[in-house]
Amino acid sequence: MLIFLYGEDSFRSRNKLNELKEKFLREIDPQGNSLSTIDGSMANFSQINESISPSSLFASKRMVVIENIFANSKKTILDEILNYLKILKSDENIVIFWDEISGEKMSKNKLFNFLSKKGEKEKRQKFVQKFSNLSNPQIVDWIKKQVEQENVNITNAVAAEMVAMFGANLRQISNELKKIINFKKGNSGEQGAAIQKEDILLMSRGNFNENIFALTDAISQKNKALALSLFEQELEGGTADTYLVHMITRQIKILLQIKEALEQGLTPRKIINKLKFHPFVVQKTSVQAKNFTLAKLKNILSLLVYIDQKIKTGKVDAKTGLELLIVKI
Repeated sequence: MLIFLYGEDSFRSRNKLNELKEKFLREIDPQGNSLSTIDGSMANFSQINESISPSSLFASKRMVVIENIFANSKKTILDEILNYLKILKSDENIVIFWDEISGEKMSKNKLFNFLSKKGEKEKRQKFVQKFSNLSNPQIVDWIKKQVEQENVNITNAVAAEMVAMFGANLRQISNELKKIINFKKGNSGEQGAAIQKEDILLMSRGNFNENIFALTDAISQKNKALALSLFEQELEGGTADTYLVHMITRQIKILLQIKEALEQGLTPRKIINKLKFHPFVVQKTSVQAKNFTLAKLKNILSLLVYIDQKIKTGKVDAKTGLELLIVKI
């Protein structure tokens, strides 16, 4: 049997590959002696030929996984594999080709065409699945499915919040979901717990809010080098640039509310009761508010609204927008 898993979404294709491996080990080869993986980018034809050739009469069924064969630089290997697969009649072994290629610009590659298309006269068992990058709405659906499999609930709006924060990085979203789900199950002790936006902000990368505090401080001090450095650290960590701008705006709004409350003479306890903020947020933001005047906070918020509009209309990117904010303060 031939299986071809490919596409730029390597996270989902890798998960599918792992599912197939686990099923093979569970149902056919519990000892793991008949499962092998070959680095196709470095292999030669003799290695692949030896691995996928039909077994002897008494040998057990094998699964052979060949990864990233299209990254192999040897000139003749793809044609050699193609010619061999064409004459290979046995479906005794399971041969899986796994690759991160998107399939674009591969229309003239004979091996790719052979693996990806099942002809009407094809007698050999063949399974083909392409894993394209998901759109944002599709990622929201994917998040809901992952969460529901764990008997936990999440709304479209909260799932969209995760997409805004982490972009299309399914690997990171999956890791964050595991932490949040374990947290919710541990707290509630029951099935059907619901993930809230606050859970994402609390559990997703614990230093995120600290960096937002540091970033707003750097902006207030017109420290362009530090602000951009912190901004780039978050981008490298996988946070979407538009989400960063959103979080900076959110923090400035919180600062403005707490600054106004402090100037009215309210105590921290009264601020917590009035604004319904977490005590930690009030404590941390009250200290930070000393670095700002009300006029300055209103000016920054007005600039952020202006910059956000520029970003949404494609006139500037988020990084340029942040630079513009620092210059104009």
